[in-house]
Amino acid sequence: MTRIVHITAGAGGRICGSCLHDNALVRALQGRGRDAVLLPAYVPTTTDEENVAAPTIVMGGVNVWLQEHVPLFRHTPAFIDRLLDSRRLLAWLSGRTGGTKAADLGGLTASSLEGERGHQRKEVEKLARFLAAGGVHGAPPDIVHFSNVLLVGLARRVRAATGAAVVCSLSGEDIFIEQIPEPHYGRIRRLLRERAADVDAFVALNGFYAGFMADYLAVPRERITVVPHGVDPAGFPTAPPDLVARRAGRGPLVVGFLARACAEKGLDVLIRAVGDLAATHDVRLVAAGATIDAEKPYIDRCRRLAEEVGIGDRFEWRGQVDRPGKLALLAEADLFAMPTVHPEAKGIPVLEAFTAGLPVVAPRHGAFPEYLGTDLATARGLLHAPGDTRDLHAMLLLLADDPVLASRLGASAHAFARAHHTPAAMAVGHEAIYDRLR
Repeated sequence: MTRIVHITAGAGGRICGSCLHDNALVRALQGRGRDAVLLPAYVPTTTDEENVAAPTIVMGGVNVWLQEHVPLFRHTPAFIDRLLDSRRLLAWLSGRTGGTKAADLGGLTASSLEGERGHQRKEVEKLARFLAAGGVHGAPPDIVHFSNVLLVGLARRVRAATGAAVVCSLSGEDIFIEQIPEPHYGRIRRLLRERAADVDAFVALNGFYAGFMADYLAVPRERITVVPHGVDPAGFPTAPPDLVARRAGRGPLVVGFLARACAEKGLDVLIRAVGDLAATHDVRLVAAGATIDAEKPYIDRCRRLAEEVGIGDRFEWRGQVDRPGKLALLAEADLFAMPTVHPEAKGIPVLEAFTAGLPVVAPRHGAFPEYLGTDLATARGLLHAPGDTRDLHAMLLLLADDPVLASRLGASAHAFARAHHTPAAMAVGHEAIYDRLR
């Protein structure tokens, strides 16, 4: 049986799209009898579903950081490294690094992409030896799958040590990279293109991001396979909700939002549009998502903005929610909006809203035209001009005034998710890649 190791970068106690996706994928592979293991890198992974990650953490975040900034730690003995790789220490530390910004991590990112040549070469060698010695399966893996391209500096040494084929997911890394200033930015872009040659296959969640990253990494488009994300339907409605009856049975229209608390996800744009809608309709905005220290000022600005546009008492920010909290928010909403400013690479919350049977309003860029559809007769939602508050308001207004249309779009979204965005389909798509490489 093919032995598969997914190496997934943890997100410091924050639920992130990559952790959600990779955990769901490995769960689905294991459920289909595949010998797949999820191996966290840097810090533990966080998800709102059953966490199937192995207890071992590779490329421990403390050692990686110290080896970048304190040359002594590039030569410390193994027993010191083991102390610094303590899971308890990494878990504790991961909740206290929320003030770190992408602009501060340029040197570390570039050095990590150098792999066996970089400041973290000791960690790269430890990982390669661990995998080659069968530290996960009892034998070297056949496939090593990295969660994002910022890990591809590991590929060359891992492949040499294990003989494994290397797969890499494409996960919206450009948002992080584009915030890094020179001189590190140019070096990172060059290293990404160099190290992409060490990867046997790339995977994207949609056609938009596959095409974008083919150009970004200078790799042929045919090396990137599109495998959509699959949403676990447990707890979601088995039939689409009757949104007409839902609206008729209560007071205000409820607009839902789920995303990380950062400007790229467009919560401020949505607040302005809902403020305009509130001039003519009884409406509430219920939002939730992961927040780190560096992003708390943004949420504070959003709260002040809600006050300014007259919906201070009708805007609720719930922070990071667990799975029951997410399901409750989606069950409460009449429609879902995710007006990202940056073209979206994953858009998992939109797929979750589909699975809940909600119509979605999202910008006409990134993954969303593929997800929502552009033909109103078969669409799952409505597209608006990116960053355009007036156009977003117009789409919200259309759904607010036409519950029958909202219900039809929600039913179409629910059927689409059940047909195309299931864990089984996601697993089958990846199995085809793995089997081809072996």
